[in-house]
Amino acid sequence: MDGKAAFENNREALKRFLAMLIAMAEMGFAELGTGGQFPFFRQKSAGGAEIARAEKRKLSPALPPLTLPRHLYRAILKLLRPAESAVRRLIVVAARGLVVTLPPLRQRKPKKPRRRRARGAGMSAENRHVPALPLLDPLKPWKTRPWRPAPTSVPRILSLDAYTPFQPLPPPPSRDDPIDAVRLAQRLQALTSALDDLPGQAKRFARWKARREATVKEPTARRCQRLSPLRPGRPPGGRLSRYDPTATHPRSIREIDEILAHTHALAVYALETPDTS
Repeated sequence: MDGKAAFENNREALKRFLAMLIAMAEMGFAELGTGGQFPFFRQKSAGGAEIARAEKRKLSPALPPLTLPRHLYRAILKLLRPAESAVRRLIVVAARGLVVTLPPLRQRKPKKPRRRRARGAGMSAENRHVPALPLLDPLKPWKTRPWRPAPTSVPRILSLDAYTPFQPLPPPPSRDDPIDAVRLAQRLQALTSALDDLPGQAKRFARWKARREATVKEPTARRCQRLSPLRPGRPPGGRLSRYDPTATHPRSIREIDEILAHTHALAVYALETPDTS
């Protein structure tokens, strides 16, 4: 398939997939009885103000909290991770052959000591903005997480004092428990903004690449830095190690896995064979 046609097909498929995720989020928001649509996804003119108002809901008891049921929150999160990886690879493909000119480096001025203030003091919710989609894949952790007992596990020794009253264990988590969905909605909106402005995200990636190349050429460059935006091995959130349109996949392979495998192949080709024309 032609590279440009493959790029546009994957872009349209990701837009349809993202619309499904937003519909799932709005359905879960209405399921908890807070009414209306999920208030993060508005027109472009709304900007980050909707996110800021949503975060203020957590501090104001008069406004309903922005939450999702646990089962729906986890279902969206499992699909959101591969979608972010696929869009990140589309950005790499869109930046192939793009040349940018970086401004001259400015010397850093010594920072003036600032007075410490309480967390959140002087910061209004309206000044917060939606974070942009990260251009680099998250690396795998070097250390494994320490083992922790389940919150519903019963200890063998409750107390050394025979007169201490028995305190019942907390109930196990339910699939319908409300989960804070502010961060999840921010990621969905960042993904929507990236898909709507792929040329701008491509320039952003080209600037990162130019800064990395300029830093590597310096004799005092840092040794520990990312050389590639893609992490080694399988893409984050994906279930396919390579793209094969003729292969038959089991039922556990989702549509987003095939999209991610295809965009990953396109991104690897774009990084290995840069367009110098």
